[in-house]
Amino acid sequence: MFSAKQRMEVVNEMSKTTYDVLVIGGGITGCGIALDAVTRGMKTALIEMQDFAAGTSSRSTKLVHGGLRYLKQFEVKMVAEVGKERAIVYENGPHVTTPEWMLLPIHRGGTFGKWSTSIGLWLYDHLARVKKEERRTMLSAHETLQKVPLIRRDGLLGGGYYVEYRTDDARLTIEVIKKAVECGAHAVNYVKAESFLYDEQGRVIGVICREQMTNESFAIYAKKIVNAAGPWVDTLREKDGSNVGKKLRLTKGVHIVIDQAHFPLKQAVYFDTPDGRMVFAIPRDGKTYVGTTDTFYDGDRIHPKMTWEDRDYLLRAIHYMFPSVHITEEHIESSWAGLRPLIYEEGKDPSEISRKDEIWQSPSGLITIAGGKLTGYRKMAETVVDLIAKQLEKTYLSCQTKHLPISGGDIGGANEWHTFICKKVKEGMNLGFTEQQAKQLVQRYGTNVDRLFAFARTYDRNSASLPIDWYVMCMYALEYEMAVTPLDFFIRRTGALFFDIHAVRQWKGAVTQLMQSYFNWTDEQRNEYEHQVNVALHDAIIPCDEAK
Repeated sequence: MFSAKQRMEVVNEMSKTTYDVLVIGGGITGCGIALDAVTRGMKTALIEMQDFAAGTSSRSTKLVHGGLRYLKQFEVKMVAEVGKERAIVYENGPHVTTPEWMLLPIHRGGTFGKWSTSIGLWLYDHLARVKKEERRTMLSAHETLQKVPLIRRDGLLGGGYYVEYRTDDARLTIEVIKKAVECGAHAVNYVKAESFLYDEQGRVIGVICREQMTNESFAIYAKKIVNAAGPWVDTLREKDGSNVGKKLRLTKGVHIVIDQAHFPLKQAVYFDTPDGRMVFAIPRDGKTYVGTTDTFYDGDRIHPKMTWEDRDYLLRAIHYMFPSVHITEEHIESSWAGLRPLIYEEGKDPSEISRKDEIWQSPSGLITIAGGKLTGYRKMAETVVDLIAKQLEKTYLSCQTKHLPISGGDIGGANEWHTFICKKVKEGMNLGFTEQQAKQLVQRYGTNVDRLFAFARTYDRNSASLPIDWYVMCMYALEYEMAVTPLDFFIRRTGALFFDIHAVRQWKGAVTQLMQSYFNWTDEQRNEYEHQVNVALHDAIIPCDEAK
């Protein structure tokens, strides 16, 4: 039951069921916990007050990476653990994770010297147990320029060449929660945890929730409740009366997107900025995106936005490392801003605060997980569910997720990915898709592409207001991915608002009309949802004046 039309059925079922585990938070951490718990045999539920992945988990740098820079902070254990996890995430979901060779240019006086880069990348390879064919190579200045002719030549000494993994963070999160639902978990978006319920001993036994679309409240009961609410972790701890000791400090990261007609980067680069930080420039789908900033943040947690300062900072970084690329604010097609919920450390700058995760338990029994990185989501989930299993004092299976394909990823291992793509692209072309459309669908949906192909068989070109690829993606998002609003579709289900903003402008009306027909919205509701898309389009381009 993961159709948008079945949401209220799920809500109704949740109100009548007592669970072993209730997870609050539908980002990658919460979804990972739900998947781990349900596959061990625990009766599991998850609620999310917005859409799945609407917060941090759709607004990252979109890398499942090992965190090379954390070696400089002597976070050796973190580098080792998340480095190993990269390969697991890739193996279990090759349709949402792709190996990406990264170039780290070395300039005289830069963050990394030639010797330290060589040693650091060697250590990185060994800590992360990188496959032999993906281990680092050191390049001369000439070889570096051959790979990235746009790079600053002044003071160039060479480069390090190593593998990271690129992902679609929101789709990774969606595929994880879909797998949890396939395995028996109940999960629903747009349900907010408003307060906790306690027994006579003061132990937390449930949550009073509010369904955001109807504004109706109801209770969910569970033996164990996990607070995995990301930037809202401390808000829930306050409701529990346990927000003491360590606290979160939010930092904001902004990325900008530029068409490759203006920034023709063909190779991902991890490079120095004038202020001594490092940012990424990554080619993707005909665009180049650059980020991220790292600043303390105390503003709106639901709608963080790019400021003029954020925009100008990233433009200066591009001009510094790519002086021949004459990018101005007019070339920015889109942007996104995300929040990192980090565990506060007194006196440290945003970039210096550790990304490690921690688990806390309040006197009421509320389990909270904070910090951490997208790459380590599966391991964080394993640690949390190990604790739950121990406290429930019942025999459960051990962790099952290390070799468990997520939804869409069951192709027989990552080595079969290329063969799978070739086969399915041919099938798609036989159904009327262009080769490019078919390839994009296969790469985005993996083994679930057959469900999209089924929708293609009902597509009527004479009466359709959407192209065939947009039609099947929208129908699939409604029927199998609990998309409730057009923005759920344009941001979390497709990433189009970030990487294909012109298509969003072109098809927003037709998508909203299709959803109106599907949900029987009034014209007033339809207009409100289309207005939300227009606001998001504006905010993706126009910086705000919000103080940082």
